[in-house]
Amino acid sequence: MSTQTFHLPDVGEGLTEAEIVQWRVAPGDTIAVNDVIVEIETAKSLVELPSPFAGTIGELLAAEGDTVTVGAPIITIVGAAGTPDASAGQSEHGEKHAEPDAAGAVLVGYGTGGAVKSRRSRPVPRAEAVRQSAGVVAKPPVRKLARDLDVDLAHVTPTGPAGEVTRDDVVRHAEQASVFRNIATPDLPAEREQTIPVAAGGNGSGPAPALDESREEAIPVKGVRKATASGMVRSAYTAPHVSVWTDVDATRTMELVKRLKTSPDFADIKVSPLLIMARAVIWAVRRTPMVNSAWIDREDGSAEIRVRNYVNLGIAAATPRGLLVPNIKDAQSLSMRELAKALEKLTLTAREGRTSPADQQGGTITITNIGVFGMDAGTPIINPGESGIVAMGTIRQKPWVVDGEVRPRFVTTVSGSFDHRVIDGDGMSRFIADVASILEEPALLLD
Repeated sequence: MSTQTFHLPDVGEGLTEAEIVQWRVAPGDTIAVNDVIVEIETAKSLVELPSPFAGTIGELLAAEGDTVTVGAPIITIVGAAGTPDASAGQSEHGEKHAEPDAAGAVLVGYGTGGAVKSRRSRPVPRAEAVRQSAGVVAKPPVRKLARDLDVDLAHVTPTGPAGEVTRDDVVRHAEQASVFRNIATPDLPAEREQTIPVAAGGNGSGPAPALDESREEAIPVKGVRKATASGMVRSAYTAPHVSVWTDVDATRTMELVKRLKTSPDFADIKVSPLLIMARAVIWAVRRTPMVNSAWIDREDGSAEIRVRNYVNLGIAAATPRGLLVPNIKDAQSLSMRELAKALEKLTLTAREGRTSPADQQGGTITITNIGVFGMDAGTPIINPGESGIVAMGTIRQKPWVVDGEVRPRFVTTVSGSFDHRVIDGDGMSRFIADVASILEEPALLLD
């Protein structure tokens, strides 16, 4: 009886390593080709890996939580059918991968011959599925959210149509247990404040108190957090950042948002000031194309500035997995309604942890909406591979001079950081001024 070893593959995004998030199988389980065997977290997304073999699970060679390099063995399958030959699927790392068979089985993704089984091949009755010791039925993003909120899925009441735990179930449970409050603003015990003893007759140079490890927490840097940190450091130390900002009377933007919310054309779409901001950035890019460029270093030591004649609009999104920047492809070609739908889909997908690597690649300029956190302004770091990022602050009513009179108006601050190698101060200022002009008078979009 043959035994095949399945190696961690590159899932098509230049992967070098990934974390084993959750095994979907256990030793002794029987699986078919394309059954999902493991969920991994790469630097950009959660990915379900299907099996290229049918057989019985032998040994799990990596534990949940382990970070594994591409090409490393992670599982063995006994009595494997559909074994690749000596040359099929050979990767640069030396592992052998299965080629698609007649049924459409492929190594990564869902193949071409139908849907993938998201659970083991043995059918599980609903009641058992909810209570089985192998784990409560829930989608990977829901499991990830539960881990981030420190929620035990076994204690969550499932409301999904097939007895699965939904995202709302996890959030509801977390709110009831005040988990959100403990994560966002943990109450620090009074005993954390300690006084360093001063040596007799001394000047405070006595020995420091011993470290109490029970009062500190070490969080491994990996996955999205590791990739974000690397990208931000690279951006901060390679692109000379310059930031500019201006206050804006956004009253007419708020009036437009209110009208759109009551419009039948937008009845099924969530509309927010971010929609007008996105249209403003796209409009301003057309007038100052250099903000939509990239600085390219060549291997021979020379460089070029590559101006994009399209806008892949990035939206910085805070998710349970960390900061993601998915982008809307060819946003310049979308109508207001189409852009609103794209923003809604992007936000929902990111929040649920389902943003794909492809959705995060190829961005040309980014918006970060720090206003949702109550912040007025900021100096954001440019997303790697781009030359500009625009920040939208919170919109609040403030006293504002209009026609010589002080009136209450909705005011926000628009700020931006730019790569000074690509664009000079006058271009940055014109761009931010153009964005501000649209927020002040959205009717300019009709030009």
